[in-house]
Amino acid sequence: MDLEAAKQIGAGLATLGMIGAGIGVGNIFGNFLSGALRNPSAAASQIGNLFVGAALAEALGILAFVLGILLKFG
Repeated sequence: MDLEAAKQIGAGLATLGMIGAGIGVGNIFGNFLSGALRNPSAAASQIGNLFVGAALAEALGILAFVLGILLKFG
């Protein structure tokens, strides 16, 4: 295997982190909706935690994407 092929495989593997980010964001919002439907009075106080968690999970996905791009074109 030459260096260019290994670089392309590494870039592909680095972008797999976006799958985890997608699953994480889906779990965060799904569990929030489940909890909000069970206890609607507490839902408003958890909005901040919801968006912080979603932003952190999404940031990891963006980081995986950027690493993949850097490996491919860098």
